[in-house]
Amino acid sequence: MSVAALRNKPSPTQSTARRPVPLDSPYTPTAKRPLPAGRPREWYVTHNRRLKAMRLAIALLDSGIYLPTQAHDETIRTTAHNLGVHPPSTTTCRMVRALLH
Repeated sequence: MSVAALRNKPSPTQSTARRPVPLDSPYTPTAKRPLPAGRPREWYVTHNRRLKAMRLAIALLDSGIYLPTQAHDETIRTTAHNLGVHPPSTTTCRMVRALLH
């Protein structure tokens, strides 16, 4: 039998890290940085719309809505109101459903 066969190999689910990975507890978000200057206005609008859709999709997932068919515009807008976010447009609601897909 070869020496390699005698060595303990980690199972596929076992961590192969040499040292433990420190976890931030409790979680604190990273500091916000200003958006880059000089882009067209449409880029900023799209960027902020994507961030809002992502926040709403995460909130819906946390509340137990996992399918796009469950996320009606009114449900998404109610979630936005609960988060303290301005009501999303129809386009943003469509983006939220696309993220849930």
